[in-house]
Amino acid sequence: INAEYMGIVELACADGCAVSMKLLLVVLFSLIALSDARRHRRARAAPSPYRFSEEELQQTSHEDLVDILLHRNGIPAPETPEEPAIAAAADNYPPIWPYPAKFSNGTASVTVNPTGFKFTAPESDRDLRAAFERFERLFFPHRAAAGGTISAVQVTVSAFNVQLQLGIDESYTLDVPMQGPIRISAGTVYGAYHALQTLSQLIVFNFDTQLYTIALAPWHIEDRPRFTHREVLLDSSRHFEPVQTIMNLIDSLTYAKVNVIHWHIVDSQSFPFDSPSYPLLGKMGSWSAQERYTIFDVQDVVEYARERGVRIMIEIDNPGHAGSWCKGYPDVCPSVQCPEPLNPATNATFDLIDGLFRDFTGGARGGGVVFENLMHLGGDEVDTSCWSSTPAIAQWMKDNSLTPDLTYEYFVRRSQAIAHAQGRDVVGWEEIWNHFGTQLDKSTIIQQWLGGSTIAQNATAHGYRVLWSTDGVWYLDGLTTTWATMYSQEPCTGIPDNLCDMLVLGGGGEMWGETVDTSDIQNTIWPRLAAIAERLWSPRDVTDLSAAKPRIASFRCLLNRRGVMAAPINNPTARSAPPGPGGCLVQ
Repeated sequence: INAEYMGIVELACADGCAVSMKLLLVVLFSLIALSDARRHRRARAAPSPYRFSEEELQQTSHEDLVDILLHRNGIPAPETPEEPAIAAAADNYPPIWPYPAKFSNGTASVTVNPTGFKFTAPESDRDLRAAFERFERLFFPHRAAAGGTISAVQVTVSAFNVQLQLGIDESYTLDVPMQGPIRISAGTVYGAYHALQTLSQLIVFNFDTQLYTIALAPWHIEDRPRFTHREVLLDSSRHFEPVQTIMNLIDSLTYAKVNVIHWHIVDSQSFPFDSPSYPLLGKMGSWSAQERYTIFDVQDVVEYARERGVRIMIEIDNPGHAGSWCKGYPDVCPSVQCPEPLNPATNATFDLIDGLFRDFTGGARGGGVVFENLMHLGGDEVDTSCWSSTPAIAQWMKDNSLTPDLTYEYFVRRSQAIAHAQGRDVVGWEEIWNHFGTQLDKSTIIQQWLGGSTIAQNATAHGYRVLWSTDGVWYLDGLTTTWATMYSQEPCTGIPDNLCDMLVLGGGGEMWGETVDTSDIQNTIWPRLAAIAERLWSPRDVTDLSAAKPRIASFRCLLNRRGVMAAPINNPTARSAPPGPGGCLVQ
C-alpha cells in the first residue's frame, strides 16, 4: 500500500479509531491500491475514484467512509433488515413447550448463579436426587463464571413411592421470584420432573454477558396435562432398535413431557425378545443373533423410563401380526406357507401366550419387569383365510360350529382373559370394537387408528375409554404429514366435554418402523411429535398455528442443542436434510 493511502488512513483516524476499524481501512485500501494500479496501467491519465479530499475525510464518519468506498468500487452497501431468526426468537412466548395450563409473568430479567447452585427438598428419595443431577446439566450446559441473584431451587413433593401408572398426578406449581430461591411444589416426583423441565427451558445462557438468565420474571406457573396418556409408538420388529437408542428416545420424550412408550416389541417381521419361557421365539425369530433383547434389557429400559416419568406399555399383537412366532414354535401357526393368524385349534398357542405375557407381567397387577397395568394386545388386520385353508383348523372350526369370524372372537376373548388373569387391562386397536362392541369387558381401552374413523365418538358414547392416534394425521411414518397438520387435530371432536374428560385418555404419535432404524428415528419423530405433545398436554383452546410456529422452531433448536437430531420444521418431507445454510430457527 502506498504512502498516500496510509496517509488517508491516519487522517481518517486522527480523532481515534477502533483497532478493528483501522485494520479494516488498511485492508480495504490495500485492495483499492491493487485495483488502482491496474486501472493506472490501463489508463494512466484517469484519476482514482477512491481518493478523498481532506474536507470529505473530516466530514465523513468512519462507517460511512467504508460505505462510500465500497459504492465507488461498484459494491452496494449491505441492507440490514431484521433477521428472521431474531424475530422468531422474540415471538417465542411463552418460551415453554408444551404450553402451560396457567401462568403469569413480569417484564424483568433475573440471573441464575451456576456456581454452587443448590437443589433442596424437605424430603427426597433416590429418584429425586438423581433427577437433580440430571437437571443441573440441562440448566447449565456452558461453563461460566460465578454470578447471579438466584442460586437455589426448593422442591416440595407431597407423596413419594407412588407407582407410575395411568392417571398418576403430574401437576406442579413453579415460582421464579426476583430474588431468593425458585420454588416448586408437586404431588409426586413425576410432577416435579415436569416442573424442572419447564425451568430448564426458562434458564437461558447469555453469550454476551456470559451469564445465565431468566427473562420476563417473576414467573408463576400452575401446570397439569390435559390428557394422562401421551405416547409415542416404538416398532422394534420391522427394524431392531438397540437399547441405547430407546434410552436416548426416552430422554428426548421428557423434554416435551411425553410420558409413554407404546413398545410394539414383536410383529410378523421379527421377534427380537428372548423369552425366558419360550427361548426359541427370539433365537429363531430375530433378524440376527445380536438384534435381540434379554429380559434384563427390557427391565433396564423400563427402569430408565420410570426414573424419568415415562411409562412402558408393551404390545404383543395377536392373533395377527405374529408370523415370526412360527419359526421357533411352528405348532402355534397354521402352516409354514400360511403362518398367521395364530393357530386357534391347539392349547399350545394359548400356553405360549400365557408364558410370554407372564415374562413381562410376573403374573400379578403392577408386577413383573413391565409393571405397567396396560397391555396392548393388538387384534388388528386379521385375515382369517389361513384358518379356512388349513385342513386341521377348518375341521376344528366345523367340529365346534365356528365360522372364521366366530373363531376370531374366540381367540381374542381367550387372549384377553389371559391378560386379565395376570392383572392387566387390555388395550386393542379399533377392529376389536368394530367386531365386539359393548360385549368387550368395560376395562378395555380402544385405540382409534383408521383414517376417518369415528370409533372414539362411538366407544365413549357407550362408556368405554379410548386413545386417539389416527392414521394420516398422527402417524409419524407418514413423512409428508407436517407438524402443522398434527398440531391441528383434536381428539375430542364430536365428543361431549364430560365424556372427553372421563374417557378420552389421550393418544400419541405412532412411529411404525418400516423405514426407521437407529440412523433416522430421531429426525423422523422430532420435531413433529412436539406438535402432538402440546395438543395432549396443553388446554384445548391453545390452537393458534401462527403463534405456535416460532415456539416450535425454538423448541426444535433446543432439542438440537441437547443432542436430539430433530429435523427442520419447514421440511416438506419429514427427516430430510436442511435445504441449505441457515440457522435452526429459520429452517
